[in-house]
Amino acid sequence: MDPADAPYDGFADTFAREAAVSPYNAHYDRPTVLGLLGDVNGLRILDGGCGPGLYLSELAARGADTVGIDQSADMVRLARERLGSLAQIRQHDLDAPLTWAADASFDIVLLALVLHYAHDRVRTLTELTRVLRPDGRIIISTSHPTADWLADGGSYFDARHVEESWSDGMTHRYWRQPLQAWFDEFTAAGLAVDRLVEHRPAHSMVRHHPTVYEKLAHQPGFIAFQLHKPPGAPDLRPDQS
Repeated sequence: MDPADAPYDGFADTFAREAAVSPYNAHYDRPTVLGLLGDVNGLRILDGGCGPGLYLSELAARGADTVGIDQSADMVRLARERLGSLAQIRQHDLDAPLTWAADASFDIVLLALVLHYAHDRVRTLTELTRVLRPDGRIIISTSHPTADWLADGGSYFDARHVEESWSDGMTHRYWRQPLQAWFDEFTAAGLAVDRLVEHRPAHSMVRHHPTVYEKLAHQPGFIAFQLHKPPGAPDLRPDQS
């Protein structure tokens, strides 16, 4: 793995502290994603991009059997410290095959604010579908295409990498594309969309981050999808996508 492909190394501790309380993480994405996941008691969940384990700890507390992966060694360290024996944590790049995971071994795959980092999203989704049980779900959250367009400029229909400098000094590089392109990639991976959710800020944001709440109450920041593999869909493999 190229160290340049693990941008959170060296910034993981700062990110973890901020994400625990920040408006976009604690009061926006996590409540939305956890609500979309619903009752997870007894389900086996793969968190593909677990970061410092904030989602994993919530899922484990709700009775899920959790496995987390992240390409950042620093994030893996933090997740292991947070979860202990409550989850299995591995250092793994989403662009690489899950050679350690058997076919149909997970009920849910969670991709919270991570798929826009993958170099080949169709290949990644195809591999994740392989480890998904026939009635399983893939839950994805990412930045809203409209928010990306307003922040980056140009045409809404542009599809390209964007780089942003965050306040902690980290360079955030992610993929932006229009909504149709996301659906096209889901279809190419053999997946169908059950639900599309445009995030709304949790009411708790009003008290802690009133300015951000006012913004996100009127314009979208993130979007989430619930996907499944339709019965009878071809059994794609990453080298076939």
